[in-house]
Amino acid sequence: MSLIVLGLSGALNHDPSAALYIDGVLVAAAEEERFVRDKHAKNRLPLEAARFCLQQAGINPGQVNVVAIPFAPIAITRPHRWHYARRYWYAPDRGLDALLNGNRRYRRYRQRILSLLSQLGIDPGRIELDSVEHHLAHASSAYHCSGFTEKTAIMGIDGKGEYATTFFGYGEQRRIHRIKEFVDPDSLGGLYGAITEFLGFDMLDGEYKVMGMAPYGDPQRYDFSRLASFEEGELQINTRYANVIGLRRHKRKGRGYYFSNKLVDWLGPMREGDVADDPYIHYAASMQALFEKLALQMMDYYLGDIIAATGRLAFAGGGALNVKLNQKIIARPEVKELFVQPASGDSGTAIGAAAYASEQRGVPVEKMRHVYLGPAYTSEEVVATCNTHPGKPRWRRLTDVPLETARLLNAGHPVAWFQGRMEFGPRALGGRSILGCPSSVGVADRINQQIKFRERWRPFCPSMLARVAPQLFKVDHPAPFMTFTFEVKEGWKSRIPEVVHEDGSARAQALEPGLNDRYYALMEEMERLTGSGVVLNTSLNRRGEPMVCSPLDALEMFFGSDLEYLVMEDILVSKR
Repeated sequence: MSLIVLGLSGALNHDPSAALYIDGVLVAAAEEERFVRDKHAKNRLPLEAARFCLQQAGINPGQVNVVAIPFAPIAITRPHRWHYARRYWYAPDRGLDALLNGNRRYRRYRQRILSLLSQLGIDPGRIELDSVEHHLAHASSAYHCSGFTEKTAIMGIDGKGEYATTFFGYGEQRRIHRIKEFVDPDSLGGLYGAITEFLGFDMLDGEYKVMGMAPYGDPQRYDFSRLASFEEGELQINTRYANVIGLRRHKRKGRGYYFSNKLVDWLGPMREGDVADDPYIHYAASMQALFEKLALQMMDYYLGDIIAATGRLAFAGGGALNVKLNQKIIARPEVKELFVQPASGDSGTAIGAAAYASEQRGVPVEKMRHVYLGPAYTSEEVVATCNTHPGKPRWRRLTDVPLETARLLNAGHPVAWFQGRMEFGPRALGGRSILGCPSSVGVADRINQQIKFRERWRPFCPSMLARVAPQLFKVDHPAPFMTFTFEVKEGWKSRIPEVVHEDGSARAQALEPGLNDRYYALMEEMERLTGSGVVLNTSLNRRGEPMVCSPLDALEMFFGSDLEYLVMEDILVSKR
């Protein structure tokens, strides 16, 4: 009898997703936002994502053995709830709630999951429901999916789970051992999120914008050390400035923020608008520098001996999407390989909870080699959608998709690229992408301003043939998922200027053959035409929208932007 495990995330009211393992093979995973067209799908459960996973696997709901969720009750005998109450002494209602009713959120989430199972046709009485602690799910998504067989250091940096914010441990013989956890409000991810809000972006969405802004600033201009410290093995956030609740929150236009009036008194008013200007670029640089410094100090303190002995580190949690930190980690001589789970944020905990449940039952999960785990559509479905769309697009069937697309790119045109199964996680990796030629001067500005309608200072990323990466970057390290930045060699900066960021780095996808054959073939054609084997790659969506899922989603974006060409499977779509 097969072991079928369905992972369902969404406990923290954002980024719900579903993932399905059958006998240790990850057959499907998707985020709810892609189906309901609501970015981060806040306050929803992964109904449509779960339905897709079951349909993709070709199984009926009654065949599911285990449902795993990344949220669990925390006993009063553990220090987490006591730490939370003590550190939030200035909001006694929250502290007392943590002590007296500390699993309220878990009970509410569990009830919502039981209701969801009924909607899916899964009888809660006939399955095992596994509640996996949030940070243990993050840890499992990193370690169990890494493919590492040696003893492996595990790090998780996040905003907050039930109470924990940070995880240090190790994996050995497929078991996870916990070394240390930090507890809210002592959250490095939470601090980064609070400064993200101060810089005018939404927490849980704009952190990567702060990271993109940071290279334009000087981290020495402002000393952010007062915000957090790591001493004698303990992280402490200064809650007079950030990670605040209740009356300490700065309030503006009826909304409360996770920073205080004291922070505003120190740094001035919140940033507004889309311009990356002084002093906010320096604030971004200082926050990024503090984040890197403290994360590396914590990693050395708790995991340094393990990394020195084995060279392996698995990393997850929202903080693992900070590619500049990851660049610092892989530059260290003792680190042989860093695996960053590509959906490291909370959507990835659906995979982590399901992987953990499978491993606990003695069924090891496979190494994660790709994230093409979502829906796919045929050329016939594309044509049918075109023929019924009110925009009345022109379309024609291509005989050689990689060659004809490469010619359009080489002529300086951005091209929307819709091929195969949709990616899981926040990065477009050649399934739902907007592509450009990285040597075509101005193509990045055009995509920012006329297609994605986003801030002009936002960088773009290169996808490349894996064999090209060692020629291009100063550090040779696998990069299948765009989870690292690398310093670009001088000779390449002028060859691919549209994908080199302000600090001379690039966040890269180095694609191995056999994982996405058509995308690989496209880059081979680009190599023949341009000599580089590299394309500019960004996600197929407009600002504030989730990544495109279906042909209809793609056409809606196509007609809502200045895109001229859209390649969906074998079909080239253009406007009349």
